[in-house]
Amino acid sequence: MFKAIRRRLADMRTLRLLCERAEAHARERGAALPGAEHFLLAALDLPDGAAARVFARLQVDPRRVPGAIEEQYRNALASVGLDGAHEAPEPLAAPVAGVYRAQASAQALMQVLAKDAEMRAGRGLSGAHVLAALAKAEQGVAARTLRVLGVGTEQLSRAAHEEISALPA
Repeated sequence: MFKAIRRRLADMRTLRLLCERAEAHARERGAALPGAEHFLLAALDLPDGAAARVFARLQVDPRRVPGAIEEQYRNALASVGLDGAHEAPEPLAAPVAGVYRAQASAQALMQVLAKDAEMRAGRGLSGAHVLAALAKAEQGVAARTLRVLGVGTEQLSRAAHEEISALPA
């Protein structure tokens, strides 16, 4: 019982850090609310290193992720006739305290993480879990970013689950 309580507390700390880092990545890029792509970056920031190991399993350098995300933003602007070569937006100030808010893509990601929590078999929340949840998304900036990096959803899911299986229970 105490082990389960400790695991839940650790998961809450990881989730808090994940959300804080996603918000920071969003603000750095001029977005008011974090999207799934910001959670992708935040997963790579987690101290467990699991997300980076998933990318290593896929033979993809995780340092390419921010540039691939920026490419998606430029492509979206170009698709509506705007010059994708724009100046970087000014970082936004930290949000005021209150109910957590995120873009729909991030909300969907959080729902998948919550649903999958019961199937973690005693393993704590890690960056690999975030990537496994992201693998379920077929659309959006994060999904397109992964495709640009040459990573399909099935590949990502398989590599993430291999990493999760290697985590201590």
